Amino acid sequence: MRRGLVHVLAWLLATGAAVTLSWWGVHTVMAGTAYDPPRALPVKAADATGQKPKPSATPTRRPSPPQRTPSAPPAARKPSPTPTKPPGPSRTAPAPARASGEVKSYDTDGGRVVFDLGRTSASLVSATPGAGWSMQVWKTESWIRVEFSSGADRVSVFCTWHDGPPRVEIGNY
Repeated sequence: MRRGLVHVLAWLLATGAAVTLSWWGVHTVMAGTAYDPPRALPVKAADATGQKPKPSATPTRRPSPPQRTPSAPPAARKPSPTPTKPPGPSRTAPAPARASGEVKSYDTDGGRVVFDLGRTSASLVSATPGAGWSMQVWKTESWIRVEFSSGADRVSVFCTWHDGPPRVEIGNY
């Protein structure tokens, strides 16, 4: 009986020491880190008619975040040339030609895209796919394309500024 009690006591001490050592190691590593939760733009609900709200006209100044670009050029990553359903109507929202740094969001069937629109260029702030949708982003010096896809459905959001101030076009394919 005494021998069993000694074994249990030794096991408890060894387990306690192992847990303490593990906690100390994790605590030491995590003590030097800082986590800032991401900021989100306010989400506007659909109005009484069920239509999506138009982009906010209130400018918001945001710093440009680092951008990730795909490793292959856009031509190599284009979807199949034969869409499974005919192209839907395209909506165009011209960008204002006033001071740079106006942040506008665009809601689509596939997700939400937020651009920082300047006088002569634009940058992608964020792109968030909806539930069940995936996303790809292509960027050049004169345009940005965000494509949401779900099965055969495609929604593309183009922001171009090669021939004037930035403008955004949304197309369902």
